[in-house]
Amino acid sequence: MWKNYLQSFKVWSLFTGIFIICSCTEQHNDEDLPIIGEIEILTTVNNGKTIIDTVYHRIPAFRFVDQDSVWISNTDVADKIYLADFFFTRCPTICPLLAKNMLSIAKEFEQEQRFVILSHTIDEKHDTPIVLGEYAKKLGAPSNWRFLNGPQDAVYHIAGKEGYFSYAEENPNVPGGFDHSGAFTLVDSGGHVRGVYDGTNEEEAQKAILDIRKLLKKQ
Repeated sequence: MWKNYLQSFKVWSLFTGIFIICSCTEQHNDEDLPIIGEIEILTTVNNGKTIIDTVYHRIPAFRFVDQDSVWISNTDVADKIYLADFFFTRCPTICPLLAKNMLSIAKEFEQEQRFVILSHTIDEKHDTPIVLGEYAKKLGAPSNWRFLNGPQDAVYHIAGKEGYFSYAEENPNVPGGFDHSGAFTLVDSGGHVRGVYDGTNEEEAQKAILDIRKLLKKQ
């Protein structure tokens, strides 16, 4: 699903100027990760001079509370590389596997001040900061792993194509009552998505580690 979505390409032209939107990823070598998501290429004319401006997809502004009851916003991670995912503490399906693989990543970069993990609960009412704190302690999560709670609508919105290219929703027909992706999303210090990984797959988690290192080298 992810490959089909990320390789899709769409172009719209408007007669009020040239306005192009591309949903794609660029080809890249081992040392250069792509910026994933919609690219807006805006062409304007000013005093007879053509100006082309490229606007890349960015994670929208957010503000959620973590397991220590500390507010975390996009400005707090503006100078950091981070990995984001979605879970809930009572999840009976993929969450334990996601947590296992994310823990390996968290420990790999435990001493790296420029990296953080943001795990967003999708069970706002149950997963209070106290519950999240107990969950983090039980996992043995290092301090660079923050567990966030926020308004359900805001969390579901940022999970989707406007944000992390993941998904989350309440669904009474699935075990646990919530449905969500197992994606790990890598974001650079500019708020751009640079990778999306299958968090249930240990090899994908190792690939995320390699890509995080690449971004840290460039920062």
